[in-house]
Parts: sequence; structure tokens; C-alpha cells
Amino acid sequence: MKILRSLAAFSLLAVMISGCGNNGSTPENASSTGSETSNAPSGEKVAGKISMDGSSTVGPVSEAMAEAFTQANPDVQMDVAVSGTGGGFKKFAAGEIDIAGASRPIEDKEIEACKEKGIEFVEIPIAFDGLSVVVNPQNDWVEDITVAELKKIWEPKSTVKTWKDVNPAWPAEPIKLYGPGTDSGTFDYFTKAINGKEKESRSDYQASEDDNTLVTGVSGDKGGLGYFGYAYYEQNKDKLKVLKVAGVAPSPESIGDGTYTPLSRPLFWYVNTKSLDRPEVQAFLKFALGDGTKNVSEAGYISLPAEAYKLAMEHITSKKTGTAFKGAQPGMKIEDILKAEKK
Repeated sequence: MKILRSLAAFSLLAVMISGCGNNGSTPENASSTGSETSNAPSGEKVAGKISMDGSSTVGPVSEAMAEAFTQANPDVQMDVAVSGTGGGFKKFAAGEIDIAGASRPIEDKEIEACKEKGIEFVEIPIAFDGLSVVVNPQNDWVEDITVAELKKIWEPKSTVKTWKDVNPAWPAEPIKLYGPGTDSGTFDYFTKAINGKEKESRSDYQASEDDNTLVTGVSGDKGGLGYFGYAYYEQNKDKLKVLKVAGVAPSPESIGDGTYTPLSRPLFWYVNTKSLDRPEVQAFLKFALGDGTKNVSEAGYISLPAEAYKLAMEHITSKKTGTAFKGAQPGMKIEDILKAEKK
């Protein structure tokens, strides 16, 4: 097995738009094992190669699923890389990968890029995440931060340089900011949720597509503050202190039931429909949306309701193309969105 590591109930009201193009194209690194949608018979091993890239937030889920799947299917080579949500969609639209991991729904420009190459996709919500706002453990002056305070820190024209600039009750300790790069879906989601518009953010912060770099930065800086997916906090909680946002701390319970707001969100896989013609891809997705869902929590994220995974598998089987999540607002449960799309 080769795994490359460059490494809520936030729910959305369905907005139905068409899939990309009329005919998909098989990624360059894909094996050609069939021309009709199929799956390996029960108990039969599959072989081939599956390529995944995209969000660093989704990366731990993809990697955990890939490792578990190849234990039972050692003749399948899983390539799991991380280049950010935007970077993954660029490779996906170019036909270079089978599956793109995304920490936000696909955008219009990315759909158009798919259309230009004749690529159609199936959208799969795979897990819940709660963006975690973290500080250095030596920070003993803040336990809870409001959305307004986060906006004051991160808005494009922010003049905040010390913690006292945010709240007069806090010390004049210099504030050092760490966050994802502009190609990240996490950046897109956070800026929309906190600043009101995607990609609207101050730029004088240490940016990285690698969340481990952000962990290192905050953990080494007394005045540090950063944000990234919940799994990276869970993996590094001995080095970090997580803040409550508007009185609620991120946890499997608060993320799953939607009380951790506005920073709870679904995570996605986007699958090239041509890749679904190959038994190894069908087998992997059947595993991931079935027995493999236990790997979501093992990766540090929150599983969707069982019905949501069942409906997602029906979309795979029927090759239901397009997106139900693009441009929508919080409100509905994910399984309700998938039911609406099915109709």
C-alpha cells in the first residue's frame, strides 16, 4: 500500500444544480478494470489503484479509510495526498484523481472547470467537523470567545495586535495568528461564518495548508491563536487549549447536535463518475459508507447518522450527480437534504 501524506449538525438547505458535463474521464493514474458500474462479489478481493487528494481536514478520514480498506484488499494501492480543498478540486477537474476531499461544498468555478473537461461527480457527505479555535496552554486569560471578538481579530481591516485590543480585560500580550492558506476550504468556511464573506480576512498571519504546522505554531507561542479541524485539536490536546465559542466548546456531542455554532460543518468526498466504473472504487466506497464508518471517529471526527450514509450509498449506486449543498444555509439535517435530492 502506498499512502502519500502531505498531509452539524451543520446542515444545509438543498440547492439543486446539475452535475459537471455529460461524460466523465478516467483519471490518468487509474486502472481500467471495467466499463460498467459494478462491485466485487461479496468476499472477493479487488485490485487496482485509487487516488485521493484535497482538504487537509478531510485527510485523516481519507487516510484512516484507506488503511482499513487495504488491510482486507492488499492488492489495491491507495494514494492519499493533501493539497487543500481548492488544490484537490483543481486536480479533480483535470481528471488526475478519483476522489477529492473537501471541507466545504464545491463552488461554481470548480463546477465549471469540471464541465470544461467533461467530468461529472457524485457528492458524498462523509463526516461532521467543528472548527476548533485554539490558543497556547500558557494562555490563562481567555476560556471563551465570542463570534464578535473573533471577527474583530480576523476581519480584513483588523488593527488588533494584542489580546487587550480584543478585550480590555485581557493582557497586552502580543497576539500571533495562525490559520489555513487561502486555497483551504477551512479558510473559506471560517471567513464566511465569522466575517460574513468567504475569503474576507486579514492577511498578516502565518498561513499553511498543513494543519500540523499550525499546531506547532500555536503550541510554541504564548500569545498564539489559530483555527483548524477538530481532529487536529484532538490529536494535539496536550499541546493546545481549545476555546469555547459563544459559551460552547467543540466536542463530538456539540458538533453532532449542532449546538457548536457557527463552526460546525459537514465534510465531503467528490467522486468522478467514471471512476465508479471500476470495481475497486465501488468496493472502497461500499466499505467507507458501511463498516468503514467507524473509522470516522477513529480519525477524530464525528460520524453522520446511519441513514445519511445509506442514502449516500444510494447516490453512488445510481450515479446521482451534482450538488445538494452548494450555496445553501444552515437549517436542515443532512439526511433530509439527501432525501430531498433523491426526489
